[in-house]
Amino acid sequence: MAQAPGGHGRLPAHFHAPGGASFSEFLAVAAPDLLPSKRELPPGVIDAPHGTTIVAVVHASGVIMAGDRRATMGNVIAQRDIEKVFPADDYSVVGIAGTAGLAVEMVRLFQVELEHYEKMEGHVLSLDGKANRLSAMIRGNLAMAMQGLAVVPLFAGFDLEGAVGRIFSYDVTGGRYEEHSFHSVGSGSTFARSALKKRYRDGVSEAEAVKLAVDALYDAADDDSATGGPDLTRRIWPVVMGVTDSGSRRLPDDEVGAVVQTVVDERMTNPGG
Repeated sequence: MAQAPGGHGRLPAHFHAPGGASFSEFLAVAAPDLLPSKRELPPGVIDAPHGTTIVAVVHASGVIMAGDRRATMGNVIAQRDIEKVFPADDYSVVGIAGTAGLAVEMVRLFQVELEHYEKMEGHVLSLDGKANRLSAMIRGNLAMAMQGLAVVPLFAGFDLEGAVGRIFSYDVTGGRYEEHSFHSVGSGSTFARSALKKRYRDGVSEAEAVKLAVDALYDAADDDSATGGPDLTRRIWPVVMGVTDSGSRRLPDDEVGAVVQTVVDERMTNPGG
């Protein structure tokens, strides 16, 4: 670590300067080159893997989020088993759509941001506060987005104050929008939302919400080539995470696989769902 001028192994001044509880703001001063949005890019269009599609569904006990496993680069499948849904903290999850590499880095930074806030302030940031922090990080990536490296996540969590699951979507400028009941982002989002619109009912259980999400991803993959459907031969299933008042958890593969098999069996007799 660099020494302060004239010092003997002392921390640089910005480590001692008073500031807020935002880790990303501190990083912008201490080591701005480590922020994904501060990287210098070569001229021209960059062809990088992109991730799609993410869906979120509110249920009676909280919210679930699911993502397909395909990443594409142009007309090529870049990866068949990419993970696009991650825990943000104990009571929230975030799914990525857009430039996969930058999106994963942003998620990791967001996770550190929330953990840093909790350690500095001694309490968990509110769900609205978390959504606002993510909005600021997306806004910081606007220059990258203008060069074609957009990151558009979907954020969801359990609101401890209101005791309900909530969903937030964003645009590339960092605009934050609260969605109700369900939402989807990514290239297959139009088809996924259409599927959810027909099947969703208020007060669904967590198990019903999981099946709704898997059904929606199946429909998205049916019409969008960039969205990967369930891979029965390789046993690659969607990543599904749930958040309730007990915290966040990733559903085990065998549990998701059973739901996938149910959906596939139904589509054998009714392909349209």
